Amino acid sequence: MNNQSWMHGLKLGARQLWRDLRAGELRLLMVSVALAVAALTAVGFLADRMQSGLWRDARQLLGGDAVVVSDQSTPAAFVQKAREAGLQSNTNVSFPTMARALNAADAATPSDTPPATRLVALKAVEPGYPLRGRLEISGQSAPSIPPVGEVWVDAALLEALNLQLGQMLGLGERSLRIGATITREPDRGAGFMAFAPRVMMNMADLASTGLVQPASRVSWRMAVAGSDTAVGQFLPWAQAEADKIEVRGVKVESLDSGRPEMRQTLDRASQFLNLVALLAALLCAVAVALAARSFAERQLDACALLRVLGQSQRTLTLSYGLEFLGAGVVASVLGVLAGYGVHLGFVHLLAGLVEANLPGATLQPALMGMAMGLTLLVAFGLPPVLQLAKVPPLRVIRRDLGTVQVRSGLVLVMGLLGFAVTLLMVSRNLTLGLITVGGFAVALLVFAGLAAAALLVLRRVVPDESAPRWLRLATRQVAARPVFAVVQVSALSVGLLALALLVLLRTDLIASWRQATPVNAPDRFVINVQPEQAEAFLAHLDQAGVQSPDWFPMIRGRLVAINGRVLGADDMEADRGKRFLDREINLSHSAVLPGHNPLVAGRWLAEEADGVSVEVDIAEALGLKLGDRLGFDIAGQPHEARVTSLRKVDWASMRANFFMLFPVSQMPELPMTYMAAFRSPQDAPGFENAMVNAFPNITSVDMRSTLAQVQRVMDQVIRAVEFLFAFTLAAGLMVLLAAVGASRQAREREYAIMRALGAGRDLLAQVQRTELLGIGWLAGFMSSAMALVVGWALARYAFEFAWQPPLWAPLAGGGAGALLAWGAGNLSLAGVLRQPVVQTLRQAAQ
Repeated sequence: MNNQSWMHGLKLGARQLWRDLRAGELRLLMVSVALAVAALTAVGFLADRMQSGLWRDARQLLGGDAVVVSDQSTPAAFVQKAREAGLQSNTNVSFPTMARALNAADAATPSDTPPATRLVALKAVEPGYPLRGRLEISGQSAPSIPPVGEVWVDAALLEALNLQLGQMLGLGERSLRIGATITREPDRGAGFMAFAPRVMMNMADLASTGLVQPASRVSWRMAVAGSDTAVGQFLPWAQAEADKIEVRGVKVESLDSGRPEMRQTLDRASQFLNLVALLAALLCAVAVALAARSFAERQLDACALLRVLGQSQRTLTLSYGLEFLGAGVVASVLGVLAGYGVHLGFVHLLAGLVEANLPGATLQPALMGMAMGLTLLVAFGLPPVLQLAKVPPLRVIRRDLGTVQVRSGLVLVMGLLGFAVTLLMVSRNLTLGLITVGGFAVALLVFAGLAAAALLVLRRVVPDESAPRWLRLATRQVAARPVFAVVQVSALSVGLLALALLVLLRTDLIASWRQATPVNAPDRFVINVQPEQAEAFLAHLDQAGVQSPDWFPMIRGRLVAINGRVLGADDMEADRGKRFLDREINLSHSAVLPGHNPLVAGRWLAEEADGVSVEVDIAEALGLKLGDRLGFDIAGQPHEARVTSLRKVDWASMRANFFMLFPVSQMPELPMTYMAAFRSPQDAPGFENAMVNAFPNITSVDMRSTLAQVQRVMDQVIRAVEFLFAFTLAAGLMVLLAAVGASRQAREREYAIMRALGAGRDLLAQVQRTELLGIGWLAGFMSSAMALVVGWALARYAFEFAWQPPLWAPLAGGGAGALLAWGAGNLSLAGVLRQPVVQTLRQAAQ
């Protein structure tokens, strides 16, 4: 093909594009592409901004973008590297200590009565704290940090020590004035480091208390914050530096490693939002596929005429390729602009649900939308274009030649491959993408096969002359176009499958998500309950109105051997495995498997003396498998057990969880204490004080602040997901309108011929209604049945939830599909029966 032929093909394509745009030939195709891109980009823009906002807000739980934790003053190398990277840094020191209740008289004149004391979690902070999030005192944003000579405390401490604001609190060698109550502390944490009421002081006062000595157990936390690029460069270096043998007692925390309860919440949020984007893309593909085929059918005669006038197949291929490319670019740009506008409306609606403005949108959703629009046109539009170039000139006098065939051009294969690659890019999660794309690919083949089988049965059982005329005409009209009927039923089924997944998964998966960290989750942990206090402690909780507390023995031990080989931290490759071997861990035992710890491997056999159940992630970090023998050092006593099962632990559930659990009810030979996790009783302001006074040796862990933070983030995520699901559902219904309307031109010709032969409008309306209801019911039934399978796979393998599929869904889906198809037909096919017969026949003959 020479340069002149190239230029001729390009000019012909440009003229055809302008002509078809003015004539409205590309209207349905471009509207379908624009709608597809608008749906994807609207979801993409909102998901992108919402995920950025969630990650930004979730950083508040760390107090920065990353945190370097050490048991000594933060090594100078970390401080210097953060400074070189242009990061802000802020250090705080925290440790448990005893606080004394003092008043003004006590501070000046010692009394013979010892002051009331309480174990507290002391935190000394520098100016600029916190780098991320907001510190609140007395329900308002704190202007700075506690001034010198003053402390801010939890309200629970005032209650426990019977103190009021303005009175004095003794810490070590200092007496400091209580200036305010802390109502929100962004980086409070979820571990036992935050086990006691918080006391926050200025770092300048710490040395004068005399509490920090060379052998003190103190945690230094240097938080850093800055641009994503700078943090991304600092984190790998800091982790590698912390892993060095000569660096002791240093670890690096980020959202990916430091906070399992928030990491799981954000991971689930990302999967939910990505699922919405996938379903939106699948919905839009239905209309694009049918619109491309409809356009190709309308161009057959014009292409045959061009062949008669001497145009070559290469020239036609180039011209139609340019026309499709131009139409795709224009439609995709319009779709991106429309999607951005629609997402702004939802951002406005979300403004009252989030605590701060969402970050600005990136270009990724726009680029992905453009890629999706062009991919859809290439995947579903290129095969018909190739067929147009092969239309024989003889079609000018024989209209039955050169018709578009589904199998010619490999429409199905090319469409699935191109679309699947784009969907995998959209999913950002291989498991989620493979289940969704693979499920829909298999579903399409199943739908086509079942639709073909249904048509074969229909052709054999066409009602006889005794049946109503509208029923005979409807069944014969469907059976007379088997290929088109299979395409239409399959397309509708795929669209309804996406809608069915939206309806089924939205309610059940979000409900399961809420159950993972429910509103009534335990908000208080109590440790150090002695065995001789167990009965009295449980009775005290019952009398106070505490319902169904988690109750477990706690055994402090260290893993020292695997299969008889003595281990050290250097024997582990994974950093988490090294940290696990480098410290004592909490072990427990129970003859009953906790309901919130599902087994993923092995078996749970009650009272199996030498068995142990291991949390699946730590088993992976340590390289453990079923049957391995583990050696423990428990307060100097050796103990061995065999790995009999692996458990999945949801650390976001705020329940009592253990890395290792022995499946026995009694272990009297080992030293232990007990722990309880429960929901604090309502309307009992003196509950904690009474409990501590009755059992002064216990440690009460108040998790209400952390639970409230996790719940706020989760509520925000769920609201965002509900908005996205609602929008995608609306987009899916609009796509179904375009899909049903793709047969408008063919119906116009058929109904015009039947009206010319004497059929009335009422009869044809009955025929159309019967056809739409029948096709819709079949598509709805098949799609709902397949939605149960795909939904179960997504729930089990992508979201890791136990989901019981509702078996009534196929019947309900059939009815819903019939109504949706009928409603979409009435809207998209309006006017077909009112158009004059002569006008329709003239247009068909041209």
